[in-house]
Amino acid sequence: MLWRVRAGLPDRPGALAQLAAACGRAGVNIQTVQVFPEGTSVTDELVLQVPQDWTPAQLRELVTAAGGEAVSAVPVTTAALEDQPTRYVQAVRAIIAQPATFPEVAAHLFDADVAPSDGSEDVLEMTIGASTTIQVRRNTPFTSIERARAAALAELVGEVLAAQAPPAPHQPAAGDPDFVTNGAVVSALAGGKVTGRAEFTPSEGDEPWPVDLWVDPAWHRRGVGTRLLADIARAARSAGAEEIVLTAPSDTKAVLPMVLAAGMRGRIRMAGESLTVRIALSDLRR
Repeated sequence: MLWRVRAGLPDRPGALAQLAAACGRAGVNIQTVQVFPEGTSVTDELVLQVPQDWTPAQLRELVTAAGGEAVSAVPVTTAALEDQPTRYVQAVRAIIAQPATFPEVAAHLFDADVAPSDGSEDVLEMTIGASTTIQVRRNTPFTSIERARAAALAELVGEVLAAQAPPAPHQPAAGDPDFVTNGAVVSALAGGKVTGRAEFTPSEGDEPWPVDLWVDPAWHRRGVGTRLLADIARAARSAGAEEIVLTAPSDTKAVLPMVLAAGMRGRIRMAGESLTVRIALSDLRR
C-alpha cells in the first residue's frame, strides 16, 4: 500500500539517512522523495510502500521515532509516483485547453481541495493576471517552495491566456452590437436581434448578487461576454451591490478569459459540476 508522508527533519547531514534506515528495518520501501528547505529545518515528502495491514498511526510512529516532526500521512495511488516536472507540464496543458478547470487541476496538483471543510486548512492562493485569484486548501501546510511553484504556474497560465488571439469569428451581422442597460438587465443588440444578455438579482444582507449571463454562440469570442459582464457589474454597483457572483457549468471555457479581459477582481471556485466567480465591485473602474 502506498502512503504520502510529510515530516519536518533537522537540516543536518544524516537526518534523511536516519529516516531511510528506520524505514528499511521496518520493511517500508521509499518510492519517491521531495525535499523542501524551510530555514533551519527541512520538510521531506516521501511516497512509502508499506505492509498492507499498517495503520496511519504506525506510520507516523515510525517517522517520529526517526526524528520526524509534524508528521502527516495520507494514502495515495500509483499516480503519486509520477515525475513532478511532468505533472506540472501536464497541468499547464490541461489548464490552457480548458481555463475554467484551473481550480480543479491546481487542487489535484497540490493534493488539496477547492472547497473549505472545517476552516482550519492552510490556504494556497494563486493570482492570474492582475486580479483573478484561485484558492486551494489542505490540512498539511504548504511549503514556501510549493507557494513559489504555484505563483510561477499562475503567472505562466496568465501570460499564455493573455497572448492567445481569438480566431476571426463568423459574422452574423455587420458591425459590433449595441449594449443597452435597462435597470437590472444589459442586452447586446445587433441587427435588431439579441446577441447576449446579462441580468442581476438583488440579494439580502451581505450576500453577493447573482448574475445570469448568456451570449449567442455565433457571437462567442468577440468580447460580447466581457462587455456584458463589465456593464452588468456597473449596473449592480449603482443599485447598491458590493459583490456579484456568476455561476456556470464547470466545462465552460470562456469564464476565466472573460474575467481576465474585464480586468475585475474575481475569486474562482469549482465544486462538482459548477464553477462560481465572485467579483468585488468596490474597486471597479467607472
